[in-house]
Amino acid sequence: MTGRITGRVTGRVTGRMTRSRLLRLAALLPLLALPAACGGDDDPGSPDAGPESSPTRSLYTLTPIPLPPKPPPTGTLIADIEQSSRDGAANRFQVWIDNDTDRPITPTRVVYHDDRFGAPLEATRLRDIPSQARRGFQITEPDQPACGRTAESGTVTVDYVVDGEQKSETIPVADEAGVVERIASSTCLELGIAKVAHLSWADEVTADGDGGKGSIGTMTLLIEPTGRPGPTLRIDSIAGNPILSPGDHGVYEADLTITGDQPPRRVPVPIKPTRCDAHAFGESGSFAAFGINVHVDGEPGTFVLRLGPVAAVNAVTYAKASCGFLTSIGGGQG
Repeated sequence: MTGRITGRVTGRVTGRMTRSRLLRLAALLPLLALPAACGGDDDPGSPDAGPESSPTRSLYTLTPIPLPPKPPPTGTLIADIEQSSRDGAANRFQVWIDNDTDRPITPTRVVYHDDRFGAPLEATRLRDIPSQARRGFQITEPDQPACGRTAESGTVTVDYVVDGEQKSETIPVADEAGVVERIASSTCLELGIAKVAHLSWADEVTADGDGGKGSIGTMTLLIEPTGRPGPTLRIDSIAGNPILSPGDHGVYEADLTITGDQPPRRVPVPIKPTRCDAHAFGESGSFAAFGINVHVDGEPGTFVLRLGPVAAVNAVTYAKASCGFLTSIGGGQG
């Protein structure tokens, strides 16, 4: 701020002010800028300041602090797993490879191995990894994990070229966020639910009143039992996301018991905007996801049930109208 004020003042006085006004202005500048030293003949605020005093002499010169140097490379490859909201929405995760060597490498094949998934999973988006840099490689979640199997962690085999030489390394993969365990357990839970009923969201999203600001919306949960007796599914509650909150307090207490030999059902779920700000609507990939808390034959679990493309558009349109960003959603219909 000091430098900006001083620079503007200095640039405007030339040719526009009388000499006496310039001197009076120079006497005020020490109040706007930190002095380089206290007192002295060069201080424009002292009674002896001459007309040749320059207001810019009192400015400090700031020297940037250099960043600490990188530690030398360890000569190894390091791997970990991450999953962004975009990855989750696309049913994938990423294995990140850190090339902590002193040479760039060109991966030709990256394969993730984990007992919880059974078969090896091959990564995509292969590209060069510079020295002491890391790159993420996408892996599609398997439709059929090895349910019932456990593992502490997985490994990744990286085939790559370095200095024209083909190499291959298998290294452990860190998973601090428990991405693989969450994917495997959630998918196995969904397979158990599918033995009882197919769950989905209807495309339409309605709103009360004129569908404008402050309106309460309704989504519809579609329950299509298999038609065969067997396990019992209990839907306990439905949780919301950064844009949409079901129920009165962000969680809808469903309290539904379902068996495979029941008729189909349409269950209305009231919703309202979680919050009305641009940051919430900027959330990527998470606005269409709802956590479903269930019990399958007494075993608890949580899985994510996502809106389809049409339902997602209708739900966001409703939320924007209820927040006042749109006039209405057309007489209460999505």
